Amino acid sequence: MEKKVADYIARHRLLPAGKVLVALSGGADSVALLRVLLSLGYACEAAHCNFGLRGAESDRDETFVRQLCQEQAVPLHVRRFDTAAEAAKRHLSIEMAAREQRYAWFEEVRRECGATAVAVAHHRDDSAETFLLNLLRGTGINGLQGIRPRNGHVVRPLLGVDRQEITAYLDGLGQDYVTDSTNLEDEYLRNKIRLHLLPLMKQINPAAKENILKTAAHLADAALLYRQAVDEGRRRILCDGGNAIDIDALLREPAPGTLLFEVLHPLGFNESQTASICQALRGQPGKRFDSEGWSVVKDRDRLLIEKEETFLRPPKLEMKTADYTPGFVIPRDRGTAVFDTDKLRAPLTLRLWQREDSFCPFGMKGRKKVSDYLTDRKFSLLQKERQWVLCSGEDIAWLVGERSDNRFRVDEQTRRVTIIRILVKE
Repeated sequence: MEKKVADYIARHRLLPAGKVLVALSGGADSVALLRVLLSLGYACEAAHCNFGLRGAESDRDETFVRQLCQEQAVPLHVRRFDTAAEAAKRHLSIEMAAREQRYAWFEEVRRECGATAVAVAHHRDDSAETFLLNLLRGTGINGLQGIRPRNGHVVRPLLGVDRQEITAYLDGLGQDYVTDSTNLEDEYLRNKIRLHLLPLMKQINPAAKENILKTAAHLADAALLYRQAVDEGRRRILCDGGNAIDIDALLREPAPGTLLFEVLHPLGFNESQTASICQALRGQPGKRFDSEGWSVVKDRDRLLIEKEETFLRPPKLEMKTADYTPGFVIPRDRGTAVFDTDKLRAPLTLRLWQREDSFCPFGMKGRKKVSDYLTDRKFSLLQKERQWVLCSGEDIAWLVGERSDNRFRVDEQTRRVTIIRILVKE
């Protein structure tokens, strides 16, 4: 088995020179991983998580791991977690909470001890089980690739061997290991697959596991091509610096719904939401969809994408008052407004514009609805929703960053001016 693991490590370039941190549970797979890496000459340290979920059995595992590392002269790091409390606090399953705690701590230890990688003991059977688990839960092509050999600093050197080879290897060494009693229960879906589904599939076809792994390998290659096609499609449909999707360009794509999902899923939009957005592509402007942290708004010919944290943040303004002298030059940039101080009425307030608002645009005669002004300026729906107004009493003095109101303009009677400038416009 050692040669097989060494070949797998070399083929996938999993372990560069340097120290390896081994995730050591005490089970057969992790014990085999440690013994194989030591036999291959790697400098190892070990990390053991005690989640305290199995009472005395959890403590038994920790004791076994401590003895094993002492026998093998391997430095050991141990952390005890209150996983049940963490899961309840964050409304997670016990399994998910334990996984997040485990990998976060592994990375912390890896940095502290200077290891180049964290080696975990997933093997071929785990990969086949993961394929079926994701298939039953429902997934896309990325979920049907099995387990990857590398994910950042986490590497899986045993993916080239199966459970039977691992136990045979340990038996040959005379090496003990512990058994997690929950692995023999079928309370969890993965255990149901391991204990019932895979054995049944092997009865139907003895090569079932091998065929699953071959399919996962084919899909891993297909996923590379898929990702390349998605990246190319993304470039064709995104506009405005990635803040909008061109609807016509999207609809010209071979699979608009799939591409839209790949663009929006990283922003927290699920499959159901992206399907609803697809249905709204030819509908009237104004429909809005929200994920946790992002908004998508259907505009006339685009889907507008905006991060919520900047959505209603007001601009920061600087205000100064000065004497109006013959040499005073009124700035012409949209980020600055100049008013006759005596025409302003306290208090000056900043708010988002409202549908019934109107003002007298500088340089124009008569009043104009703010909504009509913004439409004439071809503002998108999101731009409209972000438009702030500075009010003098009840009257709008400035559409911030756009146009000031004629009623507050500087004229030949002006003695003092108030200059308001945008410092940061969100």
